[in-house]
Amino acid sequence: MIHLASQSPRRRELLALLGVEFGLLDVEVPEQRAPGEPPEDYVSRVAREKAGAGLLKVVGAPGALVLGADTEVVLDDEVFGKPADADDAARMLRRLAGRTHRVISAVWLLSAGCEGHAVNVSEVRFAELGEDEIAAYVASGECFGKAGAYAIQGRAGGFVAHLSGSYSGVMGLPLYETRVLLRRFGVAV
Repeated sequence: MIHLASQSPRRRELLALLGVEFGLLDVEVPEQRAPGEPPEDYVSRVAREKAGAGLLKVVGAPGALVLGADTEVVLDDEVFGKPADADDAARMLRRLAGRTHRVISAVWLLSAGCEGHAVNVSEVRFAELGEDEIAAYVASGECFGKAGAYAIQGRAGGFVAHLSGSYSGVMGLPLYETRVLLRRFGVAV
């Protein structure tokens, strides 16, 4: 049985697209970057910790596989997590406007005796954004709970001038990498 160690509705939707049945595990993992930790390492570590915390919840379940994932927006080595409030969201969007940033998505799959992972890095270029556009987007509420204060699958898709990489990875679960991992573990996808 596959378990998704996430309460993200986007990850649930994306994993369901692969046609696998899965259960949900609610895990609490601190998302704090260590001083000097490279962004890719940070994202991968958090995804691994989520999968590990999930595996502890299903110890003893024969054949249990736990999938953990994390996605972060990175600009100039600064990791943009979820905004703390409206001002923080507006600050992030101002920084991203007119620039290219990276979106790093890591996926870990763990079982009692095996583990595997993959990392996807996409580049996203935002259009220039005016203060009125930023204010309207923040007021919509869509920015909250999203890395970098935006959801590419929502209204912010209109901000994206160019995407090089994985659309599903920017959403929160790179489907190609996830499919490859699941198949490596013998899951029919």
